[in-house]
Amino acid sequence: MSASAEPLTRLAALQPLMDQCVHCGFCLPTCPSYLLDGRETQSPRGRIYMMRAAVQGRVDLAAPLVEHIDTCLGCLACETACPSGVRYAPLIEATREVIERTAPRPLGERLFRGLLFGVLPHPTRLRLLAGPMAWARLIRHRPRLLALLPPRLRALVSLAPETRPAEEVPERSAAVGVARRTVGLVTGCVQRVFFGHVNQATVRVLAAEGCDVLAPAGQGCCGALALHAGRGHEARRLARALIEVFERSSVDTIAVNAAGCGSTLKEYGELLREDPDWAERAHRFSAKVRDVTELLAELGPPRAPRHPLPLRVAYHDACHLAHGQGVRQEPRSLLAAIPGVAVISLPESEICCGSAGIFNLVQPEMAARLGERKAVHIAQTGADVVVTSNPGCVIQIQAAGRACGHERPVIHVLELVDASVRGLDRRTLLGG
Repeated sequence: MSASAEPLTRLAALQPLMDQCVHCGFCLPTCPSYLLDGRETQSPRGRIYMMRAAVQGRVDLAAPLVEHIDTCLGCLACETACPSGVRYAPLIEATREVIERTAPRPLGERLFRGLLFGVLPHPTRLRLLAGPMAWARLIRHRPRLLALLPPRLRALVSLAPETRPAEEVPERSAAVGVARRTVGLVTGCVQRVFFGHVNQATVRVLAAEGCDVLAPAGQGCCGALALHAGRGHEARRLARALIEVFERSSVDTIAVNAAGCGSTLKEYGELLREDPDWAERAHRFSAKVRDVTELLAELGPPRAPRHPLPLRVAYHDACHLAHGQGVRQEPRSLLAAIPGVAVISLPESEICCGSAGIFNLVQPEMAARLGERKAVHIAQTGADVVVTSNPGCVIQIQAAGRACGHERPVIHVLELVDASVRGLDRRTLLGG
């Protein structure tokens, strides 16, 4: 089988999933691209129709069809809404792999995507962006200069995160008191470099709740960004490497605090199902994976006291936590258990903020419209702080708030829990 035919064969094998779609339309009001555009080709059922036509040889997956696949955020809200149980994630991932392997993109697009994946999955290279990021934050305070930049460069500048200096978490952190579980922590790429403070908060909370925490050295990218962008071969290579690292650590549970990563880690068995040397190892790995909020719920009533934090909190459901993993109640319960915290219902909480992996970089205009929609809903709540569970969401919601003049702190759920465990006041937590 030729390299170019292999991805289409994989997609064709998924036709039974496509045939489960009865075109009922329940997915339409949950799909971000359809909400903004209103065209059938921008909906999950429209895209599934195109996928089926491609495997049946009725159309080629080339422009203009590629445009409709590219504007899918892969948020998986359609999976939650679907009464027929259609699994959309493997369909969109396989379709994108066909496109990346067989449909030539314009040179500029290929170079831009190559640059992104030459940097994003590599923490060492990401750290080299600290200087340019500082300049980007200066430029975005100059609207006239920002407006002169090309759309994608403007998006990069607008999204530059407000980094906080943070050291790598130790390879081993002992439980406070009697240990009740040994946990391996996936430290991530973007999370490790730009949100190291979230990893530190995660380790402190897990240790306070009686977990010995191991953060194995040598772990790299989990492959989530590559998988969601159609770079399946790269995702499988990264998955094998990460599995191998954690196999050398004797842990009961593998904790992850980035929703997009966690969704992919739980699907390693599916990702490597065709590899006889790795399929079983991948299933064993995935069986241990928990989002950190799931893990804390499994541990039962808190061991560490929670100190009061008088805050109105808007919780935003990260798509790959709510839809990809079905985890909704656990983070809300963690927040509600903090004395003084009032968890406010956020309108359209489960509609994507526009981050979606690299979506806000490759589709900046649509992402900005979704970000604005999210920022307006947040402003209507009057919340003191926005809490979520994915670094991409934090970056996107912060950028949208700045653009709309509704800026407020956006933090990870574990940062809030950590602040309560440590007895920090709201001024220290929110930085002012």
